[in-house]
Amino acid sequence: MPVASDDCGSTDHEPDQAGQHVVDHHGLRHHGDSEVGPGLVDLAVNVRQGMPPEWLREILISSMSEISAYPNAERATRIVAEHHGRNPDEVLLTVGAAEAFTLLARVCATAKPVVVHPQFTEPEAALRAVGLVPDRVVLPEPFVLDASLVPDEADLVMIGNPTNPTSVLHPAATIAKLAREWRYLVVDEAFADCVPGEPESLASVRLPGLVVVRSLTKTWGLAGLRIGYVIGPPELVAAMREAQPLWAVSTPALAAAEACVSPRAQAEAARWAEEMAGRRQVLADGLTALGGYVVPEARGSFVCVRLPHALRLRTLLREKGFAVRRADTFPGLGPEWLRVAVRDDETTAAFLAALKEARDDLPA
Repeated sequence: MPVASDDCGSTDHEPDQAGQHVVDHHGLRHHGDSEVGPGLVDLAVNVRQGMPPEWLREILISSMSEISAYPNAERATRIVAEHHGRNPDEVLLTVGAAEAFTLLARVCATAKPVVVHPQFTEPEAALRAVGLVPDRVVLPEPFVLDASLVPDEADLVMIGNPTNPTSVLHPAATIAKLAREWRYLVVDEAFADCVPGEPESLASVRLPGLVVVRSLTKTWGLAGLRIGYVIGPPELVAAMREAQPLWAVSTPALAAAEACVSPRAQAEAARWAEEMAGRRQVLADGLTALGGYVVPEARGSFVCVRLPHALRLRTLLREKGFAVRRADTFPGLGPEWLRVAVRDDETTAAFLAALKEARDDLPA
């Protein structure tokens, strides 16, 4: 499967299927952090609150004693690879998942890229940044993958699992049907550890052209540290490593990578995922009771809800002290959709009360 030596060139594919909601391409760079402001309760960002835990903070602080030396990623790469039953040449540590998508866009020699939407918009934004215009496969409600919708001629396919913003978990077997010898199949598993046991993860599976992108920033509250990784074919990983700036991943981020795949961390993440599932159901039930349609069987740390007058409600919620994520910047979703992060039950109750007030404040 080819990789590009300099850039991927460009395509002339039109991205939007007829009849689908069309998004301003600049909106692809809109993310939840831009919704948050002083004094607002944050339900817009999908980062676990109250993190990192004290034991992880201590590891990060200790790593600062080594920052006079250039970072060396060899040990952390080996530890992450062992965690997934992989070889080190199949793993590249990155500055969050976002850098992984940027590197993939730079090195993949693709003639017909496809992005499966709705999903995290950074993969498409990264492709566009290097002159590629991907086709969009927009899944109909309830946004579950139908592999037959992906054109067979696509040589690069990108999909999230669980998917941001819909919180849908696609069966691994369905995604695996998209693997081809001549295709890179990129699966964004940034929220895989939200699902107890990670039953649909492909991170430890070898399939032709399979590339898995993981993030450690969500569950462990490390968005400001920036740490993620890519698992994929050695020739692609080597090309990405060559395209990555030297010493890109900092020493504290490398320490975090090692710590977050440790048995202690994995056990803690599994407990959190179990607890979070109950809190997510409370949120989904509350939104449904207020007239919302919540995408069913949510498995991420957030839910996607369709509400009448959603954008107006979002503004009223801000006035009441709550930030939620508008979802109309995701291809395939319109202005009636919002994404809401799962928080503790007390925060959820306060949010639902504010939403009821905001709904009642709307003109008849």
